[in-house]
Amino acid sequence: MNFGKACGNAFLPAYLPIVSKRKSEVFTPEHKYWQEIRRGRYVEFNLVHDRGTIFGLKTNGRTESILMSLPPTVRFDYNYSPIPASEEDKLLQVCLHPRDWINENSISEEDWAVRVNRC
Repeated sequence: MNFGKACGNAFLPAYLPIVSKRKSEVFTPEHKYWQEIRRGRYVEFNLVHDRGTIFGLKTNGRTESILMSLPPTVRFDYNYSPIPASEEDKLLQVCLHPRDWINENSISEEDWAVRVNRC
């Protein structure tokens, strides 16, 4: 079996348990606010750093088509910081301090499974 098929076949067995566990969680206005903050960072990256987007805009590409992939709602708050130790702050810390998966000290398979299977 090729890699692409293997990835496709692995999607539902990996995704459905996450959906089952989280489907009853409430999505609050605070969650939406955080989502829009993160989307704003994505838009910032796309417009400032993404070479494909920059190329399209600088070469008179069709602006509507180039910007069509951007999220429909975003938020830009100057110097936004989530509440310390909140779930949002935990996510931000992971983004700001990525793990070095390649050079990380090896751990037992059981310890690894416990670490990565937290949904």
